[in-house]
Amino acid sequence: MKYIIILGDGMADRPVPELNNLTPLQKARKPNMDFIAKNGHMGLVRTIPKGMPPGSDTANLSVLGIDPVIYHTGRSSLEAVSIGINLNKNDLAYRCNLVTINCEGDIMSDHSAGEISTDEAKILIEDLAKALDIELHVGTSYRHCLVIRDGTPGSVTIPPHDFTGQKFKNRFPQGENSELFSSLIKKSWKILENHPVNLERIRQGKNPANSIWLWGEGKAPALPSFYDKYALTGAVISAVDLIKGIGISIGFESINVRGATGTLHTNYAGKAAAALDALKAKDFVYLHIEAPDECSHRGKIYDKVLAIEYIDEKIIAPVIEELNKRGDDYSILVMPDHPTPLDIMTHTDDPVPFAYYRKNAPANNNPSITGFDEINAAKTGVYIEKGHILMDEFIV
Repeated sequence: MKYIIILGDGMADRPVPELNNLTPLQKARKPNMDFIAKNGHMGLVRTIPKGMPPGSDTANLSVLGIDPVIYHTGRSSLEAVSIGINLNKNDLAYRCNLVTINCEGDIMSDHSAGEISTDEAKILIEDLAKALDIELHVGTSYRHCLVIRDGTPGSVTIPPHDFTGQKFKNRFPQGENSELFSSLIKKSWKILENHPVNLERIRQGKNPANSIWLWGEGKAPALPSFYDKYALTGAVISAVDLIKGIGISIGFESINVRGATGTLHTNYAGKAAAALDALKAKDFVYLHIEAPDECSHRGKIYDKVLAIEYIDEKIIAPVIEELNKRGDDYSILVMPDHPTPLDIMTHTDDPVPFAYYRKNAPANNNPSITGFDEINAAKTGVYIEKGHILMDEFIV
């Protein structure tokens, strides 16, 4: 049996007035997701344990069968694993976003600095590390990592995508290291304001990366082995360091795909091809697509619908077609990790729809199910309270 999870980050949503009060999943043309829902098993699952922040770290741990209540040690340390940073038990990692701010207007204008390219970001991060005399590591696009060796934990931070378009000066880090972090953020303004990379971006009509934002404290992770639990070898495919780091930490091979950006214009076909190639040698592939979440964070309604359609057309369709040609027995699960409603442009902890199809297995045969979306999932009456249990149901 071959297993593949196709995860559309942040796909779940609420009814959107501009879409005639449909959710993006309802609005999108997605015949392959609908096939899985109508011919497989569907329901709702809570991936964020009650009382925990609705982050992608928590949610993706749940989806991969790991109880975040027990194993969560912070987001940034998982990103550090992907980047290749060695953390000792007393070291702390923090996400360092490159962002666009309007300092005079006190507005967090863009949590991703216009989805800045990794090549541009590398120059900025290396110059910041030198000028500020701090340990900054280059990640992908706007996502980077600050490490404090032998640090004292206890910072209270807010991710910038939680208040895009809102005031930022009352959201500076609090708690332990707050004075240091606030100072670093403010010092970054002078370094970045007239940096040649930003002047060129402004000339091209793009948002400049004129500030950093620090958040997401984490300590060295110690996640359980996926193979030890399920006796399956695995691979992870993602453009996002967090997801790569989770995969590496549970024993997966992390497969890089050229042109995978984490945006609407990622290399969907390349990801599908990489997944199919990995399944020749591996038992399990976790294929993560960030695009729907990024569209939500930017308030791009129709781009989110398009991202869902791209996932269906350019990833799910060729994966199912090729696995059928090979004659493999396979199980395919499609789901979001968490909702990212367009009206608030950030995550919530509401349950999300899931649907899985197992070749040659009996289907639900529920004629009332018309497709894959939040409403149809609720109609099934299937609800899994603890997200990590879904993996036990999916793998047989």
